[in-house]
Amino acid sequence: MNKYWQQFKDYLEKYRVPSQVALNSLLKNKVRTILSVLGVVIGIAAVIIVLSVGQGIKGFMISQLTSFGTDFIQVEIKVPNAAHTSSENAAGLALGITVTTLKDSDRLAIMKLSNVKNAYSASMAQDIVTYQDTNKQTFIFATSASFIDIDPAKLAAGRYFTEDEDNSLARVAVLGPELKNYLFGDEDAIGKEIKVHRASYKVVGVLASKGSSSFINFDTMLYLPLHTTQKLILGVDYATYILAKVNDNNLSDVTAADITSLMRERHDITDPNKDDFAVTTQAEAMAMMDTIVGAITLLLIAIAGISLVVGGIGIMNIMYVSVTERTFEIGLRKAVGAKKKDILDQFLLESIFITFAGGIIGIISGILFSLMITLIAKYLNYNFAFVVPISSLFLASGVSIVVGLLSGYYPARTAASLDPIVALRNNE
Repeated sequence: MNKYWQQFKDYLEKYRVPSQVALNSLLKNKVRTILSVLGVVIGIAAVIIVLSVGQGIKGFMISQLTSFGTDFIQVEIKVPNAAHTSSENAAGLALGITVTTLKDSDRLAIMKLSNVKNAYSASMAQDIVTYQDTNKQTFIFATSASFIDIDPAKLAAGRYFTEDEDNSLARVAVLGPELKNYLFGDEDAIGKEIKVHRASYKVVGVLASKGSSSFINFDTMLYLPLHTTQKLILGVDYATYILAKVNDNNLSDVTAADITSLMRERHDITDPNKDDFAVTTQAEAMAMMDTIVGAITLLLIAIAGISLVVGGIGIMNIMYVSVTERTFEIGLRKAVGAKKKDILDQFLLESIFITFAGGIIGIISGILFSLMITLIAKYLNYNFAFVVPISSLFLASGVSIVVGLLSGYYPARTAASLDPIVALRNNE
């Protein structure tokens, strides 16, 4: 043990003088040193923030998906001849391609499958809701009556509409809690009449607060019967998606295959490429989400890596300037006995000190900024978890060391290779 301790002390003593010289040089040029450290700080902090926020978003998305449970299968509209997860499908739907083949009758057929416990159809609309002199532009969430038996939403007052009311095109409504407060304040809303699309609707229920899900605030929505909305407001007979709850989650894949076969049969589809629907289990949805978040995180890491490269180039530039300014000093040191390795160590240590300081400050800054982003997200009612992956710290530290060595080695080797006579003449 004493042998290793002595070796360690010898090692420290060996680098004591080069370290002191390197530190003194950096302290003499404080502004230049600070700017070099700042480049490394920005790059390393960016890597930590990207990985931390990426994990936070991933956790948030998973929590949103699992908030409904894991025993669901979704059937949604899809542009034929386009893959479900393709940009072509997403762009087509976003640009207004209308798929009109998904009907509530498909839901009734799906509910006859042995492993399907229940299901609801849904569509989205937007209109102005009025109560006396108060108006509000709001989203309408049109659903089957079975929505309340499947979704984790709870009633704060009154009831949800019934299947008979939906089938008879009854003008009844359920309010999200924020919409209720906006229209009625502390007044009881149950039994009151509101106007939607120039027609009166009777408020039969108010939901308890559910918050945001997938960046959509359901508390501000107006819930109307699906058929009522289709016929009296939208003038259509199709839905946007169907959500089915299964009895045995272990059979989700088999049930998804059964639903796919059933839908193709009902829609007269023989070529899978022409599917006008997409069937997705919760497990598949989480896998897709994981892939998307991973791809975005890699892209952002690459951008953060560019910041580190820029920081490394800044260090290299500073070191070259330092070599040029201190040519006479280098020549003098070599003239009085300093070896090539001593000069090399000195300049390498300067580079390592810069990246070490930048690494420490960058890690602390990255953690603090990640915490700040998490707090802002929570303030906005997004349940982000504060996570700093250990991998991000190792990655940031490792990159910091590599950047320091690579950025400092070539200028250090240039300084160590200077001819002492030529270097001394440079001062004349």
